[in-house]
Amino acid sequence: VIGLTLVAIGTSLPELATTVMAAYRNQADVALGNVIGSNMFNLLAIIGVAALVGPLPVEPKLLHYDLWVMLAASLLIGPFVFRGWRMGRAWGTVFVGLYGVYLMAILAH
Repeated sequence: VIGLTLVAIGTSLPELATTVMAAYRNQADVALGNVIGSNMFNLLAIIGVAALVGPLPVEPKLLHYDLWVMLAASLLIGPFVFRGWRMGRAWGTVFVGLYGVYLMAILAH
């Protein structure tokens, strides 16, 4: 789990740099578009291509935790998208803190 988490963080560093620079330049559409686009590509294209190469078994334990956390995180971002809320430092702290809670939870299992 620790190795996979480090790999995930490492592969996300370019997106982090791009998103931080876009936020610094007040380009919210680029920042959010980068994150959402990258995740959609990972979820659909990469998994799809990998499944074309060979079968990918989906373990039931994925449905017990990770899928629900991903759904909750997507719903949490909803008001920012649909109601035009601004995502400032306070919300940034909340999101980073929630990721920390998620990491502690998966490491505890």
